[in-house]
Amino acid sequence: MRVAVVTESFLPQVNGVTNTVRQVVDHLRRTGHQAIIVAPGPGPSSYDGVPVVRVRSVGLPTYRSFPIGLPDAAVHRALADFRPDVVHLASPIALGAVGLRAARRLGVPTVAVYQTDVAGFARHYRVRADLLASAWVGRLHRRVDRTLVPSTTSYAQLRAMGVGDLHLWRRGVSLDLFDPARRSAELHARWAPDGECVVGYVGRLAPEKQVRRLVEVSRLPGVRVVVVGDGPEREALERRMPGAVFTGMLGGADLARAFASLDAFVHPGESETFCQTVQEAQASGVPVVAVAAGGPLDLVEHDRTGLLYDPRRTGGLEAQVARLVADPALRADLAARAAGEVAQRSWASVVGQLVEEHYRAVLRPAAHRSAA
Repeated sequence: MRVAVVTESFLPQVNGVTNTVRQVVDHLRRTGHQAIIVAPGPGPSSYDGVPVVRVRSVGLPTYRSFPIGLPDAAVHRALADFRPDVVHLASPIALGAVGLRAARRLGVPTVAVYQTDVAGFARHYRVRADLLASAWVGRLHRRVDRTLVPSTTSYAQLRAMGVGDLHLWRRGVSLDLFDPARRSAELHARWAPDGECVVGYVGRLAPEKQVRRLVEVSRLPGVRVVVVGDGPEREALERRMPGAVFTGMLGGADLARAFASLDAFVHPGESETFCQTVQEAQASGVPVVAVAAGGPLDLVEHDRTGLLYDPRRTGGLEAQVARLVADPALRADLAARAAGEVAQRSWASVVGQLVEEHYRAVLRPAAHRSAA
């Protein structure tokens, strides 16, 4: 099978969309399929032997290092030259719309993966366009042949927009990388020399992640906050949490070691369609506290595989973190239960489902929808 992946984000940007695209392309190559990636530039022109076609882009206002793809004839040319059997639209918004238009003109079926809550993203960046963004996202997904969503919350969200042919497609986790055995006593002691409980966050330091909620957590007695990642809010967060450890961006074995060396993991953002870092923490043997909204609702069963907090309740996050800090047995129990469940979610099985179930479904003869 020949698969063209049109993605809103790719290397050197490191985020959930990029990671998922990499896993999809890796699996396609391993299983004998051919792929091409179309992504906003600048960046590398190939990924592990797979061509990456770079198109014109502009930096996102207030986040200039995050490129947004622009309409570019290179998208149509790339698809026409490659002659794909299916076009995979990764988190389509701007470049995805261009890819969709090109695919329809070429008569190629499309599978869209919903991965970004654009309306929530706009609200956090104080752009008064959430209703417009929702309308745009709904229109895009109504025009593709099949839409895959990562969580039941996302399913309901797109269903309310009138999107049909929706299917749950969750994310895998790199079980060979994220493992409790990677815990480092030396790293933990360096972070918490006085024996503090290490509570960590991993991800972009951007408004929509709501990392600022960790300020109150950092004030809990006996807690050392560790922040892994980078982004536009880092400087402000460092000022507000002077006692926290900021590691910057980590990857590969360094990231896995950092995850496993935490005593608890926190993800406070309400706009997550899935929340991959929750799974990575669970696979690393670390108990999780997550917001009771969006994707984490599918990944964390309160008081069994982690703890959830109500973002509308003042002090809710600090209260749940304080429970974990005070109760090592609870930490161990939650971590063990979560690790047992996440052990079934390998990337190989998840991407295999994408290819064999979802790609092949749209290849069946079907009447193409007329242009909306």
